Amino acid sequence: MKPVSNTPGWIVAALQERRQLDLMRHTVTLNSPQIPHTHIQQHAYTAFCSNDYLGLANHPILIKAMSDTAAQYGVGGGSSHLVCGHLSPHQVLEEALADWLGYERVMLFSAGYMANLGVISALADRHRPVVQDKLNHASLIDGARLAQAPLRRYLHNDVQSAEKLLVKSSDTGLLVTDGVFSMDGDVAPLADLSSLAARHDWLFMVDDAHGLGCLGEDGRGCLSLEGLDARRLPILVGTFGKAFGTAGAFVATSHDIADYLTQFARPYVYTTSMSPAMAGATLASLRLIQSNEGQERRERLARHIAYFRQRVQALPVELMASNTAIQPIVVGDSASALRMSAELKALGVWCTAIRPPTVPAGRARLRITLSAAHSEADLVLLCDSLEQVFTATFLNAQ
Repeated sequence: MKPVSNTPGWIVAALQERRQLDLMRHTVTLNSPQIPHTHIQQHAYTAFCSNDYLGLANHPILIKAMSDTAAQYGVGGGSSHLVCGHLSPHQVLEEALADWLGYERVMLFSAGYMANLGVISALADRHRPVVQDKLNHASLIDGARLAQAPLRRYLHNDVQSAEKLLVKSSDTGLLVTDGVFSMDGDVAPLADLSSLAARHDWLFMVDDAHGLGCLGEDGRGCLSLEGLDARRLPILVGTFGKAFGTAGAFVATSHDIADYLTQFARPYVYTTSMSPAMAGATLASLRLIQSNEGQERRERLARHIAYFRQRVQALPVELMASNTAIQPIVVGDSASALRMSAELKALGVWCTAIRPPTVPAGRARLRITLSAAHSEADLVLLCDSLEQVFTATFLNAQ
């Protein structure tokens, strides 16, 4: 394709700046299903950057459930949930999720980003502020911006820092955090934050996209891990694109808040519902997560995490403090992260370099994610490759 000649100069300048800072992003096409042994650009790799933590994205039970549901209900939602787009598979999935998590109501959204935008923009405004963790996902930050609400961000996982911001506010509002932080892999102090919100009469909201399915009893995520319930955590957001292996998202909450969101959450009101076929596949995924097989997959994932951390802690690297499937190795500058990612790819390991603005400046990293679908041999390959790359880098720096 020939370059567009009338591109505004400010666009060209912004792209050039990204290139000079080693921050350009590019789409990569997989020539296989979402599985550890994948083909990318016609080459075979073992991938360690997918969020398919339980290895369900290509599970035959999910594939069959999606096909069977599509055969009965079609593939398109056809309209928003409030017009004629709320089909039986949506309702069954909502009820199953509410029962699993112990909430009065669940509302489905087409994506996690939209769920966070919808909830925060509906519940916050210029007189209802938002206080968030400094490392919260972009969708949580953007929800507050869309609401035009006063936004304050406390030091990462620092309850005292959060309390100072709540005390300073003349209005009550929304206290928001990720459950598991997507770029660091650590878990928020949810029990303490819940108590803090209750003391100051703030609504407490958690996005547990990276915890649900993987952590806690029955895979119920940080909610279970921290011993919380619907009373202490009134708004829980979860996504299906990670451990569930499908797509879409949900909000679990009370009847009153769900009714309020149904009136005022614009991304919910004005968006076509998720595919009923996807809802059918997600229900099958939920049943797997609740089953013995789901427990076995969580246990296998935990073994992978323990092995990885034991091997990598002996290397000259900064391995972040995480006991989840997200295992980031901080490199520093973007150029070094790109180089190390390329060296790993030359050894057959696909691991994407994560750079600013996704992470803070000077904290570029290899975001390694582990899956129950990985084999023990896959973990050995990963750790041997990291040892080769980082040992060579360390020796060259001497």
